[in-house]
Amino acid sequence: MRRENKWKLATFVLAFLTIVASVFYIYRYEPFSSKLEITDELGGNIFPVTILSTATTDAQLIVPADSDYLGNPKSCIAIRIRSPHTNSKLHIELAETPFFARSISEFILPESGKEYLVFPDVIWNYQALLENTQAMPVTVSIQAKINNRVYSAVHTYSVRSINECLLGYIDSKLKFHDTGEFFAAYVNEDNPNISQVLREALDSRIVNRFWGYQSKDPDVVDKQVYALWYVLQKRGFKYSSISNSSLSSNVVFTQRVRTFDDALKSAQINCVDGSVLFASLLKAVNINPILVRVPGHMFVGYYTDRLHRNIHFLETSMIGDVNLDDFFPEEKLDSTMMGKSQESVSKFMFEKSKEYATRIYNEHKDLIHSGKVNYMFLEIDKATRAYVQPIAGK
Repeated sequence: MRRENKWKLATFVLAFLTIVASVFYIYRYEPFSSKLEITDELGGNIFPVTILSTATTDAQLIVPADSDYLGNPKSCIAIRIRSPHTNSKLHIELAETPFFARSISEFILPESGKEYLVFPDVIWNYQALLENTQAMPVTVSIQAKINNRVYSAVHTYSVRSINECLLGYIDSKLKFHDTGEFFAAYVNEDNPNISQVLREALDSRIVNRFWGYQSKDPDVVDKQVYALWYVLQKRGFKYSSISNSSLSSNVVFTQRVRTFDDALKSAQINCVDGSVLFASLLKAVNINPILVRVPGHMFVGYYTDRLHRNIHFLETSMIGDVNLDDFFPEEKLDSTMMGKSQESVSKFMFEKSKEYATRIYNEHKDLIHSGKVNYMFLEIDKATRAYVQPIAGK
């Protein structure tokens, strides 16, 4: 009996040790409580403007809610994965799509049992992003190898139009992030088509050259600005209020913006299109522009002196064929335009544009400079260009 009991005890101990070893193996080598997860900060959307405008800068305008992450958040695409042990080696393969090439990234996960947010390298096809003018679905496929185990996941994103400017987003911790700085990406002072516009402005003989702030007389700056205004009006721009996109989301908020080339080709603008278009021309002739935003509206400002002591503002939607009575209902101005020359009408519109925009600025001045949501005072200067570059023409 004693020998039989000893045999049973040995069998029990062996079985117990086997169970313990199995549990240890599972804990040590199979630590994942869930499968590999592909995630992002923008509700499954990829915005070409955010990628193109910050590709060569150190800007980080889209900030992960989880501050403890690995990789570069500018890649937009991330995975969540748990480290099975200290200093685990993570190997990530991102499959090719029309918008980026296949890529391989490797990371070290320092802490055992910790879940990490990891941004793999993405080799973007910048030309494909630039040419994307309508929202397109793209399937992202990722394989992650860790501790000799391979995990895979697939997620479908919506690659938005290049014309969709990201105004802001709500992160996973329900914090709102204002990203209105991306409006600066549509101000393109380097666009090659600007030279034609400047040539037309010089041919008008309103000015014989563009010299920025070389003169100390603010009227000289205003005269240059008016020459740009005049040539745009002469081109016959029409006001178009199209600003919405097909995006339906409670996470991200956008505004449709025409690029410089789009606006010139279509000869259509709204308040935002007109502001970024005019700011592009001002910046090209070394006059420092400002994008001013209030709820539901944008207009452009410009400094009239090198030291930035004085600012004028323009209601750029008045470049288009608009009804003046909509802006100054008490003055009944439309009836006074009959029989006047194109240049005299243009000059009158220019002055009334300054009057209207200045009134709007003064009504909202404190809020414009408060940093509150839907208000913005964005100077297109060296500091802004250090983190948001212009997006190129197609």
